[in-house]
Amino acid sequence: MCTEDELCLAKKWSIGLVSRGNALPGGSTRGRPMSGIRIGLIGAGGIATRHLPAWLSLGAEVVVYSERGARELTERFGGTAVASLDELLECCDVVDVVTPTPVHRVCAETALRAGKDVICEKPLARHHDDAVAMARLADQEGRQLLPAHVVRFRAEYAAMRAAVHEGRIGVPAVARYSRTAPFPAWSSWFADPQESGGVVLDLLIHDLDIAHWVCGEVTEVYAVTSQAQHQGTPTATAHAVLTHANGAISHVTGTWGAPGIRLTTSYHVSGTHGVLSFDSAAEHTIRLNTPDGAGAPDVRAGGDPFLGELREFSRAIGGGPPARLNARDGIIAVDLALAALESIRTGKAVPFLTWNGGW
Repeated sequence: MCTEDELCLAKKWSIGLVSRGNALPGGSTRGRPMSGIRIGLIGAGGIATRHLPAWLSLGAEVVVYSERGARELTERFGGTAVASLDELLECCDVVDVVTPTPVHRVCAETALRAGKDVICEKPLARHHDDAVAMARLADQEGRQLLPAHVVRFRAEYAAMRAAVHEGRIGVPAVARYSRTAPFPAWSSWFADPQESGGVVLDLLIHDLDIAHWVCGEVTEVYAVTSQAQHQGTPTATAHAVLTHANGAISHVTGTWGAPGIRLTTSYHVSGTHGVLSFDSAAEHTIRLNTPDGAGAPDVRAGGDPFLGELREFSRAIGGGPPARLNARDGIIAVDLALAALESIRTGKAVPFLTWNGGW
């Protein structure tokens, strides 16, 4: 059953919740070919315009529920808009949650209780306890909860991580990640840090996750931020310094800039034997600088990261190899972002203890 608080959230965000606690009809994805998978997409905002076409490209049948925008979304890309969350749950195998962050938990838990595996757009939740509760319920229901951290599926980042773990730059020492994007002015909730977590939980979290993926467990987080206005639109930059258990240091910078600027990303990962670097504003290739002049990783076959992400998730849900990240990774990313926010609040470095389960 949905709690009173959950129903209040749902009403605020125009999400109609199913009140049933047991599994609904819809069948299992176990052994089902990817082309036959049935996806229920909850939400019709900006990120839905990347998930829906990717699912359709994979041959999935997609139904979409949102009290605003579902019909317009399906008319633009395809799929079928449905009138209620009940209807969506009755005719899908997997639920893909692409709603605003504050209702990720209530949407995911409703789907899990209905017997569905769940893909959830990052961040997994606004708060640690919510993210853990989602993961605990998925475990209890025997379902997968997969956080959609799409940067792990960008060829330039996956190839860099593989090269680091193969030892091609020796022992990692200092890594720098940067990401700049226009402030998401299309929806007012982003400007409320209580709901979105601001630039840290919505944007910086991409590279906090990558830093943890590449250099491993984190022991301390220190962060600062600067905020301003551009013609009435909030802009912000946050910078976090992560100390890793292996001695490596990661610098992570994220900027919400003025509307109209283009998305740019970069990294510079230095080790005892060389440096890997990438800058999307310069060229879409990785540079490797080592004494022996070894060639850089090949990323020419990268493709759409959303397509790769959802393909890997659907295969994992269908009984294939595990996806490259799971609910624990999603919780750690949330915790790193929350530690950065706490450091910003206090002006002090925050000791970090990686969450290791316990449900």
